Amino acid sequence: MKLMKSTWLGSLLLVAASLAASVSAQAPAPAAPAAPAAAGKLSLSPADEAVKPPVPALPAGSTAAPGWNQPPKWDSVQEIKQYASVPGRETNVLQQQTGQWWRTIRNGPVTFYGGILLLVVPVLLLAFFAIKGPIKLHERPSGRLVERFNSAERVTHWTMAISFVALGLTGIVILFGKHVLLPWTGPVAFSWITVIGKNVHNFVGPLFIFSLIAMFVLYVKDNFMNAQDIKWLASFGGALNGKHVPAGRFNGGEKVWFWLSIVILGAIVSVSGVIMLFPNWDTGRELMAEANLFHAVVAMAFVVSSFGHMYIGTIGTEGASQGMMTGYSDEVWAKEHHGLWLEEVKAGKRPEKMAPVSAQPVAGDD
Repeated sequence: MKLMKSTWLGSLLLVAASLAASVSAQAPAPAAPAAPAAAGKLSLSPADEAVKPPVPALPAGSTAAPGWNQPPKWDSVQEIKQYASVPGRETNVLQQQTGQWWRTIRNGPVTFYGGILLLVVPVLLLAFFAIKGPIKLHERPSGRLVERFNSAERVTHWTMAISFVALGLTGIVILFGKHVLLPWTGPVAFSWITVIGKNVHNFVGPLFIFSLIAMFVLYVKDNFMNAQDIKWLASFGGALNGKHVPAGRFNGGEKVWFWLSIVILGAIVSVSGVIMLFPNWDTGRELMAEANLFHAVVAMAFVVSSFGHMYIGTIGTEGASQGMMTGYSDEVWAKEHHGLWLEEVKAGKRPEKMAPVSAQPVAGDD
């Protein structure tokens, strides 16, 4: 009996051992532990590696991550309109090439040539000042004052000037900041500077537009060109031939600045800025991109031309800033730079007046 039990138990153990060996032989070998993935990179399985497409070479300067995150091939983008339940212009367009076209121009010729102008023009003006110095008066100031600008004209001018500077500085940050500021400040500080600058730009813009309109209304009556202005421009106010050319309240150069910059360039930056401020006015992507490029190019032309205006009105001409700062200019300055206007003021043909005697400085005052 004992012999039968031991034989049956041995047979059972033998069958179990045979089954275990069979299962072990059919099971795949355990995979070797995977090497740790490099920091910041995805670890792909052998199956994924087999179907992974070849990594194309990235263009110079590209910030795209190599591997799966590749920039699209814009020449193969299909701009096919699809169905969209949300109404609106271009809501049914999921892919479009306008953004890449805008980006190429904005980050290419606009920033390159615009940056050169913004740097070269101030350097040339400072070099001219270092060589020639300011345009000085031929006579000593008399101390007798003539009204140059009234309070409304001065407030309008300074409102436009201050808003113009704010828009110019913030616009430069928006356009050139990632090339100039970002390497110095780092991404966190740069994001704060750019966001604040963008909001200042957006809210100061309407104030600038209002000041442009007010300035046109106040100054246009004295900025129509005449034959005397053509003579002034032909010799650049006498700077080319040394002969003084008398002028009215504004000379030919100031009138060109008024019509070219204040009116034409000011109108373009205003209209293009309003288009970008209100994208919900059923505007398409292409119009927004074109408005942005026009705005950037014309704004830089406006800034560059303003350098000359600011130079002549401050350090470039002795006594020029007094009229806009105080509202009055010295009679000698008025006679040398705007002699025809001074004659009309003295003849009572102009709304401006000579300052009353009580407002004149007494002898010996500096």
